[in-house]
Order: sequence, then structure tokens, then C-alpha cells
Amino acid sequence: MKILFIGDIFGRPGRETVKRLLPNLKAKLKPNLIIANGENLSHGKGLTPENVKEMQDAGVDFFTSGNHVWKNKKGVDKLDDPKFPVIRPANYPPSVEGRGYEIIKDNKGNKVLVINLLGRVFMKDDLDCPFRTAAKILEETINETLSAIIVDIHAEATSEKVALGHFLDGKVSAVLGTHTHIPTADARVLDSGTAYITDIGMVGPRDSVIGLEKETIVKQFLTQTPVKHEVAESENTLCAVLIEIDPETAKAKSIEHIIDVV
Repeated sequence: MKILFIGDIFGRPGRETVKRLLPNLKAKLKPNLIIANGENLSHGKGLTPENVKEMQDAGVDFFTSGNHVWKNKKGVDKLDDPKFPVIRPANYPPSVEGRGYEIIKDNKGNKVLVINLLGRVFMKDDLDCPFRTAAKILEETINETLSAIIVDIHAEATSEKVALGHFLDGKVSAVLGTHTHIPTADARVLDSGTAYITDIGMVGPRDSVIGLEKETIVKQFLTQTPVKHEVAESENTLCAVLIEIDPETAKAKSIEHIIDVV
């Protein structure tokens, strides 16, 4: 089976890029399931049901998120809806809206467990341990017949992501880093069969500071004062990974990093 995981889709430029490039990617790669990180779908600040539907119509099946998912109330209000195809990081307190993992099916009926986690190093949120949270979820789903287990680790520190990859090696099909929007050159299958990459990268404006207008962010660094964040306008990049998985063992056979520019 093949799973295409698309990096953080950033605002309208990201959505337009997905709509432009995903049909050809689907035709060429023939994935059985398409997942994307959608925490920045709506102007780089959370997501709305309308933007989620827009991306579903473009071909995305399911969405993970991250710490920015809380920035749009319209999206937050839908997180408890079991039909809403979006999960939030599982290591938030249990009273928080939404769920942190879900078992979905690919186009052949194979069961896929998708887990969303938030890192703690250099992050403002004081959350439960993502390592222990992942282990708990795997224990809770141990009796499920799963063809793949995909983990989105939304985190700042490369060390934390790499460590989680080794911690889960052989226990999940893939550990995929999101959040920094900058693609890393370390896609590989770890020793015990888990596909890994530190950060997939984003979908959105290439000539920017992680999706935002570069002049404004440079000014923020120079003055150390608040500025209004605006989504940049430039040529766009689409970053994703294609993971091939043996559905009998849920082990990864390969991971291919995809970067396209339009």
C-alpha cells in the first residue's frame, strides 16, 4: 500500500498549490490514502470546515494538525464531530476538544491508525510526554488489525523528532515531522522498518519566512516588536512524502521525499 503525506498546507497559496498539483501526483503515484497537515489551512492560522472541504474536494482524505489548530474557532468547534476528518495532537489534556488519533481506511479497505503528537522542546505548550502518549495509544489499539500506523510529530527540535523515530522504530509504519516548514534531507527507513523524516516541509510561498511575508518578519527580528503576520505571495512549493508499506506487517518498504515548485 502507498500513503502520500503532504506537509503543512499554508493559507490560500498552499490550498491553491494542492489543487493545482495533487491531481497529477495522484495519477502518477497512485496512493491508496492521502493525509495532510492542515493546521495552517486558513490564512496560516488554524482551519475552517470550508477549507477542509476544499482540500477534500482536491483529493486529501484526512488531516493532522498542531499547536496552531486552536487559532480559528470555526475549526475548533468541529473537532468533536466524529465525521470531521481532522485530529489534534494527542498529548493535550483529555478535556480538550477533539481526538488525538483515529483509525481510518484506505481505498482498499485497509485500516490505518493515524496519530498526531506535539513536541515539547522549544514549544510554548506544557503538554504530556509525546513518547509516553504514543506508547499508550499503541497499547489502546493493540487488538486492532492495522495495515499501517502513521505518526505526525509536530515539533520544533530535530533531536526530539529523531529520538521519537528511534523510540517507535518497528512499532509504527512511519514517523513524519511537521511544524518547521523547512524540508530536511534525511528521509529513510530505520533499522526495524519505520519510515522517518525530520520535517516534510510545507505547501505554500517559497519566497517567504515559513510562509509569511519576509520583510515583515525580518522587521520583527530587527525591532523585537509585534508585527502583523501576512501570508506571502510568490512561487509556491509542495513538499510531501510517499511511503510504501507492507500491509501484512505494517512495516515500511520505502519513503520518497517529493518537492515540487510552481
